Amino acid sequence: MELTNKGKMGEAMVKGLLSLTMLSLTPAIAAASEANLKIPDLSQEQNSLLLYGIFVCVLGMIFGFYQFTKVRRMKAHQSMLDVANIIYETCKTYLIQQGKLLCILFAFIGICIAFYFGFLQEMPLSGVLLILIWTILGILGSYTVAWYGIRMNTLANSRTAFVSLEKKPLKLLNIALDAGMSIGVLLVCVELIMMLIILLFVPRELAGASFIGFAVGESLGASALRIAGGIFTKIADIGSDLMKIVFGIKEDDPRNPGVIADCTGDNAGDSVGPTADGFETYGVTGVALVSFIVLAVQPGLTGILLTWIFVMRILMIITSVLSFYINRALSQARYGNKDDFDFEQPLTSLVWITSILSIAVTFAVSYYLLGPGSGVPPQLEKLWFVLSIIISCGTLGAALIPEFTKIFTSPNSKHVAEVVKASREGGPSLNILSGLVAGNFSSFWIGMVFFALMFVAYYASGYGLSEIMIYPSIFAFGLVAFGMLGMGPVTIAVDSYGPVTDNAQSIYELSLIESIPDVSQQIQKDFGFKPDFDKAKHYLEANDGAGNTFKATAKPVLIGTAVVGATTMIFSLILVIKNVLGVEPEQILTLLNPYTIFGFLAGGAVIYWFTGASTQAVTTGAYRAVEYIKMNIQLDENASQKAATEKSKEVVKICTQYAQQGMFNIFIAIFSFTLAFSCLAAPLSGNESVSLFVSYLISIAVFGLFQAVFMANAGGCWDNAKKVVEVDLQEKGTPLHEATVVGDTVGDPFKDTSSVALNPIIKFTTLFGLLAMEIAISESFRNIAPYVGGLFLMVALFFVWRSFYGMRIPAKGQKEINKPKHEPGLTAEKL
Repeated sequence: MELTNKGKMGEAMVKGLLSLTMLSLTPAIAAASEANLKIPDLSQEQNSLLLYGIFVCVLGMIFGFYQFTKVRRMKAHQSMLDVANIIYETCKTYLIQQGKLLCILFAFIGICIAFYFGFLQEMPLSGVLLILIWTILGILGSYTVAWYGIRMNTLANSRTAFVSLEKKPLKLLNIALDAGMSIGVLLVCVELIMMLIILLFVPRELAGASFIGFAVGESLGASALRIAGGIFTKIADIGSDLMKIVFGIKEDDPRNPGVIADCTGDNAGDSVGPTADGFETYGVTGVALVSFIVLAVQPGLTGILLTWIFVMRILMIITSVLSFYINRALSQARYGNKDDFDFEQPLTSLVWITSILSIAVTFAVSYYLLGPGSGVPPQLEKLWFVLSIIISCGTLGAALIPEFTKIFTSPNSKHVAEVVKASREGGPSLNILSGLVAGNFSSFWIGMVFFALMFVAYYASGYGLSEIMIYPSIFAFGLVAFGMLGMGPVTIAVDSYGPVTDNAQSIYELSLIESIPDVSQQIQKDFGFKPDFDKAKHYLEANDGAGNTFKATAKPVLIGTAVVGATTMIFSLILVIKNVLGVEPEQILTLLNPYTIFGFLAGGAVIYWFTGASTQAVTTGAYRAVEYIKMNIQLDENASQKAATEKSKEVVKICTQYAQQGMFNIFIAIFSFTLAFSCLAAPLSGNESVSLFVSYLISIAVFGLFQAVFMANAGGCWDNAKKVVEVDLQEKGTPLHEATVVGDTVGDPFKDTSSVALNPIIKFTTLFGLLAMEIAISESFRNIAPYVGGLFLMVALFFVWRSFYGMRIPAKGQKEINKPKHEPGLTAEKL
């Protein structure tokens, strides 16, 4: 990579190690080595084409708001609306706390960006302010779409719960899917319109830095919301679920203060986290491809390829919305008159229709833009088919990966059936072992899917891409990730389907609608139908099972884009090594180099620490939540049957506290490890040590992929095994049910905390590592780099120690842990 102001950077780093310490606290300048990206001027025709893209994005946003208004206007019983409003208010409290934390983190980011661009790069004040504004917009983008997601879902959950009484299952499914499409389309359109504004209207000399600032802001917002949200939701979920065993109470009993917190967590972890994460993933992958095109492609072709990339993204919005309406019509024809069907089927058909339509549009429009007669240079004209094949590998993968995921997580799968059978005879022990088997097998098969897709992309890249760029295989891998995200609106939609259906089931119970006097007559008079309470509970539980499945299917897609996209980001680091050290990377990036092995070992170790640290935060927080709930739950005959709002808020407070504490430990350790291993890789007596950090990044990505898929699908299998026992077998309250509840509480942090948080961790480590390595190998800094690396390694190890010993269950609680099993029906006072 062409680096600027190398001397000034080295001199400044030698003069002040304080700036390096500041960098350890933020990803703000993660890709500053790409800050000198020179975005080319586009032709008038290209500008006009992308301006139409902004218009399409505006239409997409209108579609999203239309879906929002459509759901909001639906009627529901006031008892359910009241519960939904309580959930939304607690979600607001959580998001406000997270917003305050983001403001604190941005203070560090603002200082670092101003220091780097204003002092080291000697950029005018106006340019620095512009980059800061785009960083703020990136943070606000992640934060705002997350807020929109919980508002949409907390409107849809009450409507879904109420419609279940109407005995129209397709209508119930459509409400949750309407909400999901609203979130998915709006998310992608907001992100894309911001990227297009940078590309079209920001001055060329500042556009590259603005892209970086925007991506950094997105990444910060998404990482904080994803990691903290994952910890929060599983503290609440476990605290709520364990009460069913301890007290023998029913699912979502309103007297359980953990239920409201669990509903809040469904949105904090399963709505806020994925929405912000999807927004960031779209942006970071886009910036990685923009960087590659600018840095690696022949200068005369960069504008054409940039235009093609953005046109592909714009078209995917159109194909997603069109597929949604096609699927709606097909579903109405197939299921409109049925009073029962498999809720997974319409969701599956939506994914496949979108994939097939997107692939067809990719080939057609690529031919029009790049094919014969398009007017592009001859060396690019013959590549339209190759580029279409490569990007279609990702689009096909976004449909194939969910199918392979369902093999291990669907209520209809043999692996889930195996968990249920094992649980019947072996209790929680065999339940957990069988779920671990499903997770391991899923990692193998989904790993093979990624292998096949990337191999096809690599093979296709050998047909002419090397004539217009360097490292064509890296570009191909980036396009695979890009193709996966081409179905972004639908992927986010089916993912957002889950928290709506999960909340709907809870709202039904919390509303106590069945106990309201003359409620059947009231509903028939006010809403025009006779409610069927038994069928409603069946619909809600079955629909929740489908939601669990499709929450699981989105996780490998998002983690896959992080891993595949990371290879494109590492390209920048390879060019830094090549240009600064004057060596061919192939000479040192080899398995014959012992530093390569060291890096692989270190990266794997960090991944396993991270999953343990995030789970430990859940364990301790859940202990505190359970402790509080046991002492405050009221199960006396004369006690109120309604949810206690103040007690529920206290559980939410406990969840928030441990979520933020756990996230803080993880952030500082990840920052410090990145700085430590980059500095320890600095070349002193030879260049071989540089391989340490490159292999560290590769290891983070590869270990992270398989650990995330294993944990996500094992958790999904346990979750739906419990759902099979509740819905299909109708054995609630039995020893079999208790065994599956225990397995589900193990799977909760697996699937919704550790696995999902690995996505932003992989992207952050790769981005931040670019700058860290550039600093470490600079001539003025490399002599002291190992000492600085050793210092930050000590800092990282301290926070590794703190992530367990500072978060562990206190000794004074040991007596409570060792108490004998409580008999069903015991009250808190008797404990």
